[in-house]
Amino acid sequence: MDISVVIPLYNEEESLSELHNRIKQVMEDNGFSYEIIFVDDGSTDGSWDIIKSLKSSSEHVKAIKFRRNYGKSPALHCAFQKAQGDVLITMDADLQDSPEEIPELYRMIKEEKYDLVSGWKRKRYDNKLTKNLPSKLFNATARKVSGIKLHDFNCGLKAYRKSLAKSIEIYNDMHRYIPVLAKYAGYTKIGEKEVVHSPRKYGKSKFGSRRFLNGYLDLITLWFLNKFGKKPMHFFGLWGTVMFIIGFIATIAVGVIKIYDMNHGNPYRLVTESPYFYISLTMMILGTLLFLAGFLGELISRNSPERNHYRIEENID
Repeated sequence: MDISVVIPLYNEEESLSELHNRIKQVMEDNGFSYEIIFVDDGSTDGSWDIIKSLKSSSEHVKAIKFRRNYGKSPALHCAFQKAQGDVLITMDADLQDSPEEIPELYRMIKEEKYDLVSGWKRKRYDNKLTKNLPSKLFNATARKVSGIKLHDFNCGLKAYRKSLAKSIEIYNDMHRYIPVLAKYAGYTKIGEKEVVHSPRKYGKSKFGSRRFLNGYLDLITLWFLNKFGKKPMHFFGLWGTVMFIIGFIATIAVGVIKIYDMNHGNPYRLVTESPYFYISLTMMILGTLLFLAGFLGELISRNSPERNHYRIEENID
């Protein structure tokens, strides 16, 4: 099979039939073998009934329905496991992503040998203050941290090599960072295609302003897990040791200063009356706790079934 089109959705009953017909037309015009996988993320409207109707009239339609709303990342994860196409195309169900982009995305994966191609909506129809500006700041931070030169990490219109889609685990809200997950998994040929962004035709956006704050927190988590996930002692042990040594030296300094003042007849006070003593003691305690956290992290890591899980591209006997 050439293409699997993955469409996560939540309360998009008005747009599903039109989206399906446009995808079908593109596939037939280009002679692709294909499947369309709808993932109903716990919709409360008639979305599932529309999907069942489409399924009854087309052998190309497949579908997954969640019992409740879990989010876009779980929807993509389940669909990726089900998909059979050589190239996977993801798009949103709100008709803001154009199915007419599919042939070129497919060509870039198959002919130009990209592992992942992400859409870039240069001209957007979103609110400039509440979406465009925060999105630019978010993408600039993601580029800086990941080193991946993409304009729009969170664009729903993407194309994936099948092996990539089957290799990465998308959880929580990590769909924003699929290019980063791909890079960390060893798929480094990541490209970008400028795509059309259409105004929303039906309904309203399902994403609130909290996603930008959560996005930054997820980026920090992803960076930390990639860098120290299998060697937590390298982070916690290092900084724990540094804090303990600084606190220990400072404690000795407080004592030496008191002894010096006593021997030279200078005014002095008890060590326990000095705020520097308690600051030093706190640093030693925090350093010890950080070191123990790293030690416990190492014990957990060494007993993890994933500790020797490596992605092997080729194996010649």
